[in-house]
Amino acid sequence: MLFRTSKSNKFLSKQETEQIMACVRANEAGTSGEIRICIEGHCSYMEPLHRAAEIFRNLKMYETEHRNAVLIYIAYKDQDFALYGDKAIIEKTESVFWNEQSKKLALAFFKEEYVLGITSCVEAIGVILKTLFPLHGENKNELPDEIIFG
Repeated sequence: MLFRTSKSNKFLSKQETEQIMACVRANEAGTSGEIRICIEGHCSYMEPLHRAAEIFRNLKMYETEHRNAVLIYIAYKDQDFALYGDKAIIEKTESVFWNEQSKKLALAFFKEEYVLGITSCVEAIGVILKTLFPLHGENKNELPDEIIFG
């Protein structure tokens, strides 16, 4: 089982949610890139990457100035997830980076280290964003940092 489900069907506690949002804010500092996280119980498609793409479009994450937003999508009851990046970040990274992050996230979830897995993934994406899209001038924070719960 990759994910836990409590009796209340909550994946993260309030404290865990705050910890992850703080990690997102810290890793967006120093870059024009944006990181969002969406967590829902079930994926409405067989392939979570398609659901991630739909959410990415619905949130208009493609409207960032540098097209360098990343969505971490998690369907915890289905024990599945997807990493979805916008055009500029995908063009500037190798697929091996995304495969490696996916493997690390899956391993952390398998070990029931959910917060560690998510924050480690956010940190790795933050490093890439800071390297490829360093901040020049004021940080606009184009997208909210709150986790989206579906």
